[in-house]
Amino acid sequence: MSWLIQILVNAVVLLIIARFFSGFEIDGFLAALLASFILALVNLIVKPILIVLTLPVTILTLGLFLFVINAIVLMITQAFMGDAFNIDGFGLAIIAAIIFAILSALIHTFIVDPITKR
Repeated sequence: MSWLIQILVNAVVLLIIARFFSGFEIDGFLAALLASFILALVNLIVKPILIVLTLPVTILTLGLFLFVINAIVLMITQAFMGDAFNIDGFGLAIIAAIIFAILSALIHTFIVDPITKR
């Protein structure tokens, strides 16, 4: 059940980011749900491999390189989605990854966690 909640939260966060950044485009809620599902699969399969391969750089940057890895994961998701999900550049993907992490954490802290603890 928590996996489904995470997919829905990610879809909402993707739509919020697309609303405020013109180079970050997604075609609607269904496309956001599909992108969120693909993002979860890429996070499950590809992201651990990227983290292991870039571990020295991640340690040297005190974990900040993880935002670059998250941007790469977003770009991979965009590649799978085709025209339904577009990011105009890698710089925007890094900014989106940072905002994605912040918004996701805020939504979980202030909305999801209080509801699920009832």
